[in-house]
Amino acid sequence: QVQLVQSGGGSVQAGGSLRLSCKASGPTSKLYLRGWFRQAPGKEREGVAAIRYGSGSTEYADSVKGRFTVSHDIAEDTTFLQMNNLKPEDTAIYYCAASLGGPWNQARMYFDWGQGTQVTVSS
Repeated sequence: QVQLVQSGGGSVQAGGSLRLSCKASGPTSKLYLRGWFRQAPGKEREGVAAIRYGSGSTEYADSVKGRFTVSHDIAEDTTFLQMNNLKPEDTAIYYCAASLGGPWNQARMYFDWGQGTQVTVSS
């Protein structure tokens, strides 16, 4: 089965940076769409960024555009989310996910998910 194992996360002061990693294993060769989602307490899960690694095309939520960068290492089958200039409103549990394709920011399109990691940004 597909497994997505996340690492990174933690606590940082506003303006700081963190990098999240998502290592995939199993039959992932057709899972071209790799996304990052986050969920804050009392809120719905929202798409943050995604990459279609075959083409290298990326997508970002308006709230993180210019601050976050998503990338993918094909050889390692690892997706990264570099988060710079973090803000308190970025505080959430972050999840990576993999999909065959479709709308990047729709959680229902993803069937394989990482375990999640907490990102806390203090002011």
